[in-house]
Amino acid sequence: MAEAIRVGREGDLPVQVSHIKAAGRPHWGRVADALRLIEAARAEGLDVMADVYPYTASSTTLRTLLPDWALEGGIEAMLGRLRDPAERTRIRADLTGGSPILLRGLGWGDIMVAYSPARPDCQGRRLSEIAAAWKQDPLDAAMDLILAEGGKGYMILFQLDEADLRRALVHPAVMIGSDGSALAVEGELGQGKPHPRSYGTFPRVLGRYARDEALLSLPEAVMKMTSLPARRLGLADRGVLAPGARADVVAFDPARVRDLATYEEPHRYATGVAHVVVNGRVVIAGGEHTGALPGRVLRGGRSPRTAA
Repeated sequence: MAEAIRVGREGDLPVQVSHIKAAGRPHWGRVADALRLIEAARAEGLDVMADVYPYTASSTTLRTLLPDWALEGGIEAMLGRLRDPAERTRIRADLTGGSPILLRGLGWGDIMVAYSPARPDCQGRRLSEIAAAWKQDPLDAAMDLILAEGGKGYMILFQLDEADLRRALVHPAVMIGSDGSALAVEGELGQGKPHPRSYGTFPRVLGRYARDEALLSLPEAVMKMTSLPARRLGLADRGVLAPGARADVVAFDPARVRDLATYEEPHRYATGVAHVVVNGRVVIAGGEHTGALPGRVLRGGRSPRTAA
């Protein structure tokens, strides 16, 4: 965090921390330290902000379990190392003290396979469970799975702290983002057991954290996922309901909005969202997609100073 702030200071650049977190039990509580660094930088006049998604698990590729040197040279070079018994022995020796991920205090039971088209039977299962079923050491099972996937498999890491998440959600310099993907409950985009954030991020904040737990107010929650990120991206005509702004509107029931996606069953749309208008055209009507596709790529300029 200090390095990112230094780069912003020396380069006269805005700094965006995506996504603010302290990964691994030994580091829990350190989000408070990170937020203090942001506050000090902002007090200095620097443009530093962050974003967060409302979950205590993260997601990335399986190959990031390996030491950095094993990834050098690209995917094919990495796969070659996994096929070489001597290189696998070296990887094991390197990981005796833990990989950058395993050093965070994670166990093999904290790592769930999210996407594995070569081994769909592994999707939704923990690496400890897979290793036991294969009668293998968990590291060997992980390396075999990475090899089978051609390095393209994904995992979910249960490594974040709820208290850290709450600190970030309410901080005035932190906006809300999903870090997710465009998915669907059926077809090619409905494969695997991806992180539920792609389906549930915004309804989860509105339903659980704003309505049920009153961690932040409903207007504050809406602001953190609309006007604040729009200003941050330099999108002057988005994120607000105002004359001259693009007609992007979500009509939801504050009493019913709720995320339904889980880690075990992630391909579930939220409930309580009745209508969605994008660029002035109705995309969701009565909870059903109309078939309209009026969205487009947005490109912003440098964001103005974002007061918080």
